[in-house]
Amino acid sequence: MISETLHDGWTLRATDGPVPDTVRGLTVPAEVPGSAHTDLLTAGLVPDPYLDLKERELEWMHRTSWRYETTFLTRPAGLHEQIDLAFEGIDTIATVTLNGTEIGRTANQHRSYRFDVTGLLHPNVHEPNHLVVDLRPAIEYAEEQSEALVLRPRAYDHPFNMVRKMACSFGWDWGPDLQTAGVWKPVRLERWHGARLAGVRPLVTVDEHGTGHVHVHVDLARTAVPHLEHHGDTVVTAALAAAHGLGDHVATVTVAPDAASAVVHVEVPSAPLWWPVGYGEHPLFDLEVTLGTTDGDRLDSYARRIGFRTVELDTTPDEIGTPFTLVVNGQPVFVKGANWIPDDHLLTRITRERLARRVDQALDANMNLLRIWGGGIYETEDFYDVCDERGVMVWQDFLLACAAYPEEEPIWSELEAEARENVARLTPHASLVVWNGGNENLWGFMDWGWQEDLAGRTWGQRYYTELFPAIVAELDPTRPYCDGSPCSPGFSADVAQGAPAVHPNDENHGTRHEWEVWNRQDYSTYLDFVPRFCSEFGFQGPPAWTTLTRSVPADALHKESPEFLLHQKAEDGNGKLDRGLAPHLPVPDTFVDWHWMTQLNQAHAVAFGIEHFRSWWPRTAGAIVWQLNDCWPVTSWAAIDGDERPKPLFYALRHAYADRLLTVQPRDGGTALVLVNDSAERWAGTVVLRRTGLDGSELARAEVVVDVEPRGTSTVALPDEVTAVVDPAREVLVADLDGVRVVHRFVEPKDLALDPEALEVTLRATAAGLAVDVSASSLVLDVAVMADRIAPDAVVDDALVTLLAGESRTFVVTTTEHVDEARLAELSAPGSLALVLRSVNASLPHAVDARR
Repeated sequence: MISETLHDGWTLRATDGPVPDTVRGLTVPAEVPGSAHTDLLTAGLVPDPYLDLKERELEWMHRTSWRYETTFLTRPAGLHEQIDLAFEGIDTIATVTLNGTEIGRTANQHRSYRFDVTGLLHPNVHEPNHLVVDLRPAIEYAEEQSEALVLRPRAYDHPFNMVRKMACSFGWDWGPDLQTAGVWKPVRLERWHGARLAGVRPLVTVDEHGTGHVHVHVDLARTAVPHLEHHGDTVVTAALAAAHGLGDHVATVTVAPDAASAVVHVEVPSAPLWWPVGYGEHPLFDLEVTLGTTDGDRLDSYARRIGFRTVELDTTPDEIGTPFTLVVNGQPVFVKGANWIPDDHLLTRITRERLARRVDQALDANMNLLRIWGGGIYETEDFYDVCDERGVMVWQDFLLACAAYPEEEPIWSELEAEARENVARLTPHASLVVWNGGNENLWGFMDWGWQEDLAGRTWGQRYYTELFPAIVAELDPTRPYCDGSPCSPGFSADVAQGAPAVHPNDENHGTRHEWEVWNRQDYSTYLDFVPRFCSEFGFQGPPAWTTLTRSVPADALHKESPEFLLHQKAEDGNGKLDRGLAPHLPVPDTFVDWHWMTQLNQAHAVAFGIEHFRSWWPRTAGAIVWQLNDCWPVTSWAAIDGDERPKPLFYALRHAYADRLLTVQPRDGGTALVLVNDSAERWAGTVVLRRTGLDGSELARAEVVVDVEPRGTSTVALPDEVTAVVDPAREVLVADLDGVRVVHRFVEPKDLALDPEALEVTLRATAAGLAVDVSASSLVLDVAVMADRIAPDAVVDDALVTLLAGESRTFVVTTTEHVDEARLAELSAPGSLALVLRSVNASLPHAVDARR
């Protein structure tokens, strides 16, 4: 096959809709892959929708039609040659025309399209071919389907469930409403003869003897006229290149002349196993699949990397209910994860380098899994490649979220086509460990008032219980499938009756989403539930200060400004932030302090939940926080904001997801120390328990010998002497073992008698940026250097560090900006230093008064 990319010479113009005079009639250069938004931004014709109130200024684009067009030169088809025009992805409702002839229509952003254009290309190689992609508004198509099929219930106003387009393109409670349109993935002209590889699915398994098996399933397309230039047989060869101590492994099969498929089996004795991060190495092997003939003709080829591993999902009922435990290579794994959304709402701006930075941040936060949420996209090869390389497991939702979906045509066929394509496409990736039916749809049918609105109409259950599991079983039987998130395995089929034996969000069965915390309840109520697996939970906080001030103008930096509220998409989001803050931390008087305190409360809330979940391993087998990343600058649940800056939550996740954790938890009517050992080594030693005053005075002491199995937990009842508190506001419990520590408070931070002047601080310029030396004269909670206030690109090595009386710590800040003496003096000034160096102590009312 000969492939030519068609990415040059494209133009864009609006053809219909409420187009402003500044854009109407203009033709601008277009980038493919790209979108109308990015092209108009490049041309300077529209403002950045991420800033101020500009998102609203682009609402006219929701109902505008666009024309992409280009011309290209190419030679006509040779003897017995077929030429296809292949689009990897079009967003979304398009008519494609070549040289004046309509060749196809598209209605699905999540799949590719291929058109035979052999007879449509100009026979004169010097005559340009004219390619046009006309895009109409996806919302208008969705409204037409709503009329034809009856609009189904959904979580937001727009009919996003009536069109196969990224659901969050229509806005979400953390994302903008832009409704993009464009040719968002590569376009190619492909020439082939005889046959081509229409699909390749490497299914990788490892048997009980440690032998790796790669069964390469190949689907063939053949030209209408057989290729007559050769007389050999058609063969498929699969070759694994030598790596990781193994030599080359090659296998070949001959394909019958009338066969549409073939399977090549490559056997690899003593295959090195791919392990999740923290469990072992992640070796990958280059696989090349070649379609050719025995007389030497090379027809087509395919190349990917694979890894040898097995993955299972243990849902065997037990005395509690139904577990949900991921098992990789026979090893049960506690999932320490985060939910993933598209990393930029304007998808074509996401690069492999950006994805690598984000996944590396997940690793830095001690995560081992990312869940690709069902309102986004099937991620790119780049995303999975990065995860393969780093040992980060991936849970992939099918793309249905927070809505009822019709099971009638044309939606059924579109969902089947996209599911088949993407399941097959992603089979090589060792990081992919779970297929999931969708997000909150089983739960929504039960609890969100859908049943009355549906009045017996279809709502998507057959996708989750019939179509998707059948496709996974057929195309990718090496991976487990679950019906949805949340779901109670084995009970989804009964949800349609409205009264299943077990609710989809039951804590004792399968996966649970815990959203009473944040929406209605204090985060302390995480303790009221012990889920088998918590696949969504979280708490909001604003972005880094530099990110916020880039997107919201200075005169709008208050909670009720229209600009700030446009970047706070959650219903009553600020009210929930305030109500969640008040029981735990001092209520601030200024916006700048509110910004910090709500960030800190977000970190406390999520860490509290994670420690609770981890303390119940193996009963609870995973925690996937909502969410890792943002797609624009916004107040949200993310740990990394839309400008790629870590929020305090990021550092809280790093601490809470550490391999070894000490946490104080309620048990059996009392208080216990739980030791969590998510490492391959035993954790044995003597825990030193101290009840101390805030001034460091030791009030009681005990020592407990412990021995925790690898990948295990151990619960130790706390001796009475270290819990017999006399003055809760002035005492804490400290537990230490092998450099791991927990400082347990007996009251909320706001009620501790903390000294606001307990830190002595020195700033030092370094070759890499800045060092912040701090020493504590008494207990200081959650010391944090707000690095972005030093320089926009600055990052600090750690944050939310608690220091006991007499302890010191140096925080290392790296930045590309030079910190000279003048800048050092500026940062050391009391007002600036108070904003750069934060803590609970300095947030107490008397500390705030002193700062003023």
